[in-house]
Amino acid sequence: MKIWQKSLIVGGLVGGILGGGAVLAAGSSNEAVAARLKARLPNTQISSVDCSKLSGLCEVVAGKTLFYTDSSARYLVVGRVYDMEARQDLTAPRLLEINPETLLGGAARSEQQSEDFAGAAASPVPAAAASAAPAPRPAKLDVSKLSTSGAIVWGRANGPTVTIFTDFRCGYCRQLAATLEQMNVRVIERPISILGSRDLANRVYCAKDKASAVRAAYAGEALPEGRCDTSGLDANEAFAREHRLSGTPVIVRADGTMLEGYRPRDVLERWIAGGAS
Repeated sequence: MKIWQKSLIVGGLVGGILGGGAVLAAGSSNEAVAARLKARLPNTQISSVDCSKLSGLCEVVAGKTLFYTDSSARYLVVGRVYDMEARQDLTAPRLLEINPETLLGGAARSEQQSEDFAGAAASPVPAAAASAAPAPRPAKLDVSKLSTSGAIVWGRANGPTVTIFTDFRCGYCRQLAATLEQMNVRVIERPISILGSRDLANRVYCAKDKASAVRAAYAGEALPEGRCDTSGLDANEAFAREHRLSGTPVIVRADGTMLEGYRPRDVLERWIAGGAS
C-alpha cells in the first residue's frame, strides 16, 4: 500500500492521484471499501467509511484516527484535505467531531503551518468550538507489566520517563516525537500498527541503531529489512487491543496517567511534570 503523509488540495491533485474519476467506480460502496480495508489492514478497527463526501476519496475513521483511501483501498492518504475553491480545511472539523478534546492542540498547530501551503489561510477552528470542548479526564494505564522487549528507548537518559504508543505513519506521532526529542525526557516508544505500519515497525525495531531508525521512519526514509525477534511488538499490539487504544499517539507518564493525542511542548512539559493536560 502506498502512503502519502502530505496535505492534499481538492481540485486537480486528488483527481490526478486517483485517476481523475469524478465518481467512484461501481462496486465502491462504503461496505465494499470497508471490506477491502479490513483485508489490507487486519489489525486496524475501522469505525466508519464514507465515500459520499469527496469526489474520488473515501473518508475513513478508525477510532480517533482519520484518513482517506480510494475506492480500491489501494492508496491510503494520511493528511489534510483542502477545498481551494471554498478555502476550507475539510479535515479539521471532522477531527474535532471525532475527538475534540484530544486533537485540538495538533489541529491548531497544523492549521497555522498549512496557511502558506494552501495559498490562503484555511478557515480556523472557531474559538467557541475550542472553548466548548470538554476537558479530558486523565486515565491511568499500567505499563509496568510490559517487558523491555518491544520498547525503543531514546532521548535524555537522566530525564523523566514517558512512554508513548505510536504508529510510524501517524502525522501526530511524528510531531510528538520531534517535540519530545527537544525536551529533557527519556522516551520509551512502543510501536503499534494502526495504519498498517507493522512491516515498518519491524524494520525500525530490528535496526542496530533504533533511535536513528525512528527518526528515519518518521522522515519517510527507506529502511533495510531486518531480522530479529519481534514478539515484543506483538505484545505491544496485544496490550493496545486489551486497553482499546485505537488511535495514536498515546502518552503515558511515570505515574500511569494517560494522555491521548498530540500536545504542544509547553503543555507536554507541564503535564509530564505532574500538571493537568
